[in-house]
Amino acid sequence: MKRGLVWVTGLWPVCNYRGWADRLTGWRGVPSRLETGELRRRKAFHPDKERGGDKRTQDLAGSFLWTRLGNRGSPMGLLGPCWVRWHCVQKSAPQGGRPIGAAEPKDRPTTRPPSPAQTGIMTVPKEMPEKWARAGAPPSWSRKKPSWGTEEERRARANDREYNEKFQYALIPQISSLSWFTTIVPLVLVLTITAVKDATDDYFRHKSDNQVNNRQSQVLINGILQQEQWMNVCVGDIIKLENNQFVAADLLLLSSSEPHGLCYIETAELDGETNMKVRQAIPVTSELGDISKLAKFDGEVICEPPNNKLDKFSGTLYWKENKFPLSNQNMLLRGCVLRNTEWCFGLVIFAGPDTKLMQNSGRTKFKRTSIDRLMNTLVLWIFGFLVCMGVILAIGNAIWEHEVGMRFQVYLPWDEAVDSAFFSGFLSFWSYIIILNTVVPISLYVSVEVIRLGHSYFINWDKKMFCMKKRTPAEARTTTLNEELGQVEYIFSDKTGTLTQNIMVFNKCSVNGRSYGDVFDVLGHKAELGERPEPVDFSFNPLADKKFLFWDPTLLEAVKMGDPHMHEFFRLLSLCHTVMSEEKNEGELYYKAQSPDEGALVTAARNFGFVFRSRTPKTITVHEMGTAVTYQLLAILDFNNIRKRMSVIVRNPEGKIRLYCKGADTILLDRLHHSTQELLNTTTDHLNEYAGEGLRTLVLAYKDLDEEYYEEWADRRLQASLAQDSRDDRLASVYEEIESDMMLLGATAIEDKLQQGVPETIALLTLANIKIWVLTGDKQETAVNIGYSCKMLTDDMSEVFVVTGHTVLEVREELRKAREKMMDPSRTVGNGFTYHEKLPSSKLTSVLEAVAGEYALVINGHSLAHALEADMELEFLETACACKAVICCRVTPLQKAQVVELVKKYKKAVTLAIGDGANDVSMIKTAHIGVGISGQEGIQAVLASDYSFSQFKFLQRLLLVHGRWSYLRMCKFLCYFFYKNFAFTMVHFWFGFFCGFSAQTVYDQYFITLYNIVYTSLPVLAMGVFDQDVPEQRSMEYPKLYEPGQLNLLFNKREFFICIAQGIYTSVLMFFIPYGVFAEATRDDGTQLADYQSFAVTVATSLVIVVSVQIGLDTGYWTAINHFFIWGSLAVYFAILFAMHSNGLFDMFPNQFRFVGNAQNTLAQPTVWLTIMLTTVICIMPVVAFRFLKLNLKPDLSDTVRYTQLVRKKQKAQHRCMRRVGRTGSRRSGYAFSHQEGFGELIMSGKNMRLSSLALSSFTTRSSSSWIESLRRKKSDSASSPSSADKPLKG
Repeated sequence: MKRGLVWVTGLWPVCNYRGWADRLTGWRGVPSRLETGELRRRKAFHPDKERGGDKRTQDLAGSFLWTRLGNRGSPMGLLGPCWVRWHCVQKSAPQGGRPIGAAEPKDRPTTRPPSPAQTGIMTVPKEMPEKWARAGAPPSWSRKKPSWGTEEERRARANDREYNEKFQYALIPQISSLSWFTTIVPLVLVLTITAVKDATDDYFRHKSDNQVNNRQSQVLINGILQQEQWMNVCVGDIIKLENNQFVAADLLLLSSSEPHGLCYIETAELDGETNMKVRQAIPVTSELGDISKLAKFDGEVICEPPNNKLDKFSGTLYWKENKFPLSNQNMLLRGCVLRNTEWCFGLVIFAGPDTKLMQNSGRTKFKRTSIDRLMNTLVLWIFGFLVCMGVILAIGNAIWEHEVGMRFQVYLPWDEAVDSAFFSGFLSFWSYIIILNTVVPISLYVSVEVIRLGHSYFINWDKKMFCMKKRTPAEARTTTLNEELGQVEYIFSDKTGTLTQNIMVFNKCSVNGRSYGDVFDVLGHKAELGERPEPVDFSFNPLADKKFLFWDPTLLEAVKMGDPHMHEFFRLLSLCHTVMSEEKNEGELYYKAQSPDEGALVTAARNFGFVFRSRTPKTITVHEMGTAVTYQLLAILDFNNIRKRMSVIVRNPEGKIRLYCKGADTILLDRLHHSTQELLNTTTDHLNEYAGEGLRTLVLAYKDLDEEYYEEWADRRLQASLAQDSRDDRLASVYEEIESDMMLLGATAIEDKLQQGVPETIALLTLANIKIWVLTGDKQETAVNIGYSCKMLTDDMSEVFVVTGHTVLEVREELRKAREKMMDPSRTVGNGFTYHEKLPSSKLTSVLEAVAGEYALVINGHSLAHALEADMELEFLETACACKAVICCRVTPLQKAQVVELVKKYKKAVTLAIGDGANDVSMIKTAHIGVGISGQEGIQAVLASDYSFSQFKFLQRLLLVHGRWSYLRMCKFLCYFFYKNFAFTMVHFWFGFFCGFSAQTVYDQYFITLYNIVYTSLPVLAMGVFDQDVPEQRSMEYPKLYEPGQLNLLFNKREFFICIAQGIYTSVLMFFIPYGVFAEATRDDGTQLADYQSFAVTVATSLVIVVSVQIGLDTGYWTAINHFFIWGSLAVYFAILFAMHSNGLFDMFPNQFRFVGNAQNTLAQPTVWLTIMLTTVICIMPVVAFRFLKLNLKPDLSDTVRYTQLVRKKQKAQHRCMRRVGRTGSRRSGYAFSHQEGFGELIMSGKNMRLSSLALSSFTTRSSSSWIESLRRKKSDSASSPSSADKPLKG
């Protein structure tokens, strides 16, 4: 033997490194960079100093030598050793390679060796540099190597990049294992997409805010009215407002176009009430209507600091050496709208964030979903798991170096920087952190944002949530909360404008024991709305309101026939009110009503021939059946929340004095004369019938007074009104005296028109186990009646608790009694629960939530203030959560937010707040999800909301369809994402035990870079955006499908660990099956198959195929996009794989793509494909088997629904309608009493008698809409939930 040759004939496994010289790819491969010292730590042998060879080398001929390689000289270089089997031979190298130690030929051949595709054998490294194969050159270990992080000598050749790249100068060569782009490219992509998305969201919110900030106001500056933006309005400015204009700041009313400085405002955005309220300037400023006078006004106001109390204001105006007290009646608050007043001037007291509206808005909170919070926790756990894996492998490296590596010091010496096995393990730890970092999902967050963006567009594009009447689409104003729409447990809703249209319609009435308003067909059956004939013709009355509709002609016939009871009935309606009439043109009447109820009643009397025409402080003029009759107005007995009634005392033209009274049935029926008992019984039956239909009932009565008695009573009333102390109590006593022994006339039934579909929506959401609380600033009676109208409250309930206590002790006692009543039936059932008066906060899911029967809670604002105190809030919450429905009345905007915060704090449930006015902004911001109704009350709620649409009924589709789908898709996406990442990354972990823990990678670095951003990104995004378990119709038909989101069943810590376990299981099979096969496998020509590149291609191909099959199994709803992305990703993988091993890329980038033909040669072997198939089947079969058994043995509700859907395709769907069932036995009033107390006194004073030149549009009256079609019930148990309604949904 002339010289000893070392030839690599087999390698398992070896280094994965950039370039053909960095990879030992089979028996034709060559170890890299011997001259530059990059055969780390040890050399394979000591070459003979003479060209004749070395005895030790000769002894190695024909045998195998296992050595360890490690590369540290590259950017992001490798750390740790790898095993190399060296075969020492005495013959020359095969074609295409050159033996190590062979001399460089003087005449280098001009042609390249045959390509792998031509030989059909294996990867052939091309154009090996001379010094990398010349053993006779000065050995690298004979030079002093630079220490870690330092450089003693640098060589650079001008204009020779290939030569300079051989040295691979790097920043941290000791621990870098991968090229920079493997991590930087995905990270930059993630950050870029996230930044663009957040910038887009901020832009649109900024655009919306500008719409408000840039509203124009007329500000008096230097004696001239100038246009200024709202944002530039300052304290002390004098502003001019015009009719129908929003108030820009909290103003002190100075003067107006109305007499005595009066103006009318609508406070819908403050308290939810659309009825008008009156404000009045103080007398000293009411005459400052001229701009020149206002310019000279130099008064100074000293008042309370900014606060959130909407109904209180105290201050003093100092002007002309006098001081004048100021109250809330002199203030115009921001958010109000000027109505029926041509103009007014106001002095800015509070502006910007100091306004009472903004003080009630609360702070804007950054909202994150529960899945976001869970993901952050899981990512921390994954990072901890990454550290644990790094520690394990680092310990393994240290042990290996100490126990095994010491034996190869002669062949593979350590670098000088590595002085111990411990330090080698330390460096290996950081190398493995870099290699295994793909287990931490960098691209997870941007993928989540892309999916959420798609879900948001689906909401925006949903035609079924588009309101044709208002031309308003649904809008997702945020893209971060979509999946939380599928987890809502509590809904907090405003009433006025959200549940109702705030349009009162005169629907039915009872006069002298006979009910009017129902229409019957020829068979005597009550006709539904769609079956009714034409409405009543009021053409006989030229003053009738053409918008008023009534369907029962018998009522008009009775009026025309001169029925005295009927005439007295409508006479009362035309006289007993505080409505103001305006006649802009002859015969065109417009009513200014403080209460929409009063407007509806006066309009009804107008159409039936009793037209309220005008009034003065002492008279009321009514046109009765075409004849003008003027009544002398003697007194108005105004209403309040305790009286729940109002009366007027009038003198008719004949001189007869009569008292007319209308009020709540619970109050008025007890004040009737005993002679009306029979009529009372009949009327009570009618009242119960009306109340059962959700109508707002009102009782009418009258009483004749003789002159002497009235004069005596008037004197007592005057004395009571002048009393210095207990004035209200004395007046109430006087009123009580005269309002007794009255004669019953009848009753009215007014429909507060709900928004379309509200009862069905509430019923459907209740079936989905969502609790609905109504938080309203309206009166208790109004709210309760709406509760009955929209089916929140029913007579089937065991009891409705009303909490009205004025002190802490009273409220606590009422709550305690409510809990006791709820617990008593539970004890009788024998469920084993015992009652505890106060439960600790850790047991809020107490026995109260398992009570038998259905209960409701109604609580007033003053009682709620005590209930929300720290020592009582838990008692209130427990009591409220045990009830099916909760209604909070007369609450302030801040109290709304406090109630929402209370549930969030202790129940840990997802909350949703929905409203339409500025008074709802605080709770919309506080809740997890805020929904704004884009109605007629401004845009404050919409601007603060996360989602907006025009009608409450769209909420069911938002939650049960879009919300449930978003949650389902996000959960499936996360489960699959964690699975595929662990299946991909854990292969490196197992490989570490077979490469001497040298931080080698299994996959090619380009595969590592492209795996998450190309090969597997689009299929999972398609599933996350488009997947469905059941169609939208079934989501609405089976509300129980919503429960898995509430119970957080589809993605939680348990599901996460299951996904991780599946990923680890897949990685084990992905590594060990090819490992076992390649250990003994050969090629078609009998040569050995086991080389690094072939193994890498096999594992990578198996991984891509397995994860593609898995996502195919996870996809429940296939679209063309899903097919294109899944199969397209596979095609792209193979295209890139073959391209990277092609001659073309090698010609363009010879230093990057050196393994020409490897993919073609590997995938041409049947053994490789059989290995891939075997790996795929073993990975997927357990999943298929588990899902098959689960589907047959324990199906989910969605599985049952899908099966039912298949059955229904063979049958014709049958629709059933549930008939409306009226309530019986309830007696309550629906009269709102929402107009301002004391308005009767204002009328009698005559201060508001001059009519405004602007007209008030009359109330639009519409026919009653009944609940025609209710929810479809399940036909059989097989088509319903496998679990009962009380059990949580499993799976």
